[in-house]
Amino acid sequence: MRLTEASVAIRPRSAWEAIDLGVLLARRHAGLLIASWALVTLPLFALLCTLLWQYPGWAIFLFWWLKPAYERLPLYILSQALFGNTPSLKQSLRALPKLLWPQLLASLTWRRLSPTRSFDLPVLQLEGLSGQARSQRLVVLGQRDSGAATWLTLVGVHLEMALWMGLVALFYLMLPQQVELDWTWESLIAASSGQWLWLEHLSNLLYVLLLILWEPVYVACGFTLYLNRRTALEAWDIELTFRRLRQRLTGSAYALLLGCAVLLAQLPNAAWADTPPIVSEEVEQADAQGPDAPRLLKQPLTSQAARDSIEALLDEPPFQHRETVTRWRLGEEKPAEEPRPEDVEAFLEMLRNLLKLGEWWKSLDVVAQIFEVLLWAALATLLAFVVWRYRQWLQVFGERIGLPTRRRPVAPQQLFGLELAPESLPDDVASEAERLWAEQPRAALGLLYRALLSRLLHEHRLPLKQSHTEGEVLQLVAGLGQQNLENYSRLLTQHWQALAYGHRLPAESLRQGLCQGWRSLFGQERAA
Repeated sequence: MRLTEASVAIRPRSAWEAIDLGVLLARRHAGLLIASWALVTLPLFALLCTLLWQYPGWAIFLFWWLKPAYERLPLYILSQALFGNTPSLKQSLRALPKLLWPQLLASLTWRRLSPTRSFDLPVLQLEGLSGQARSQRLVVLGQRDSGAATWLTLVGVHLEMALWMGLVALFYLMLPQQVELDWTWESLIAASSGQWLWLEHLSNLLYVLLLILWEPVYVACGFTLYLNRRTALEAWDIELTFRRLRQRLTGSAYALLLGCAVLLAQLPNAAWADTPPIVSEEVEQADAQGPDAPRLLKQPLTSQAARDSIEALLDEPPFQHRETVTRWRLGEEKPAEEPRPEDVEAFLEMLRNLLKLGEWWKSLDVVAQIFEVLLWAALATLLAFVVWRYRQWLQVFGERIGLPTRRRPVAPQQLFGLELAPESLPDDVASEAERLWAEQPRAALGLLYRALLSRLLHEHRLPLKQSHTEGEVLQLVAGLGQQNLENYSRLLTQHWQALAYGHRLPAESLRQGLCQGWRSLFGQERAA
């Protein structure tokens, strides 16, 4: 690793600045990263779709699970390009088989869902560590930037899903209208028919194309987080500064050494006639301040004197260290004092007074009970007022939490596709039916049946529901105990079913009987 040839500035950065550097690094080598990723992943996705054509969900799941294997190629390209040795596309693809084998099983099993996968990959691939050494190295590296690597993974997952859904929506908007009209829920759900499998594989292809753009950025951001952590741990920036300083001083050092050599060559030599120095044979006197001085050997020393001397020495610089600590405390801290007899006597007197007060309070039991009843009554009144004041809110809240509530039955506006509102009926139903019978017998019979259901619902208060059938309506009519109404309803329902479901028009002879039966049951109607 040649730090002096790095294509980016080697200096400590914050985690988010390191991630931004990864985006810039991926953009600088975008062409090579995208091309290499596409050449590896697209053929593999095509192979998975061919083998699992009937199971598009399993195909995209296997492709997604193998992502750690694809991420090794972008890391190789970025690690080489960072120090000025950018490989070609051909060289990158040739290096891929050697990159895949180390610890591939671990990367695809228990390490697959690691949130710091992009941050941990350089330790495996670039440092070649495994086992305990790898674990210890990750502990050291992850002390500061592991949180940023986790957030990078979480944001990346959400970004992938958002962009994938956006591409699917864009694809849907670009479909021809005729293809969209041919879609039905039944045909989309029935995947076994194989009619819409191509659509699922096409949506999976959008996800694969999305990863071509995003995954190199993700790997580059994890790589720059790793570089930033190593810069802080190993002081790469300081090392680079010393290397540059050494390069600047190398030329000056050679000139300085040459000058010193010339000066030393001009020094005078000693003459042969010089008198040699006389070596004194006298023994040097002992040092007066040495350990053998009489001042130290004959000095009286006691433990107290030594302790005082040591404390005086420690109170002076550089041993002196004073520190001011400020903290909160509750009240003044006083040492515990022995209780005085006066305080004990006062405490006992207070207890005796309290006992006397309790005996006096027993005489007020009746008053206390009265006040207790008044307080409970006031509380019950207050609760009743609150319930009445907020009764509507409580009803809505009870419905939201799933409590059983009593609901008023709502009369259906339509039944069997027929409008049942009284306002939608003519004033004289029988006369209008006779008028329509000649030209529109279906409309005439439908008018009579619709008017019958409306009368049963609004006048006889039958609890009709939209889920009821004609037979269930007749059972409810039978429960009214009106034989004429039951016979007329059964006859009209029989001819209505024959017309509505069997498309058999009623005979002309039925017109007079049905219209006259209506008038006998509901009276002669006139316009208001």
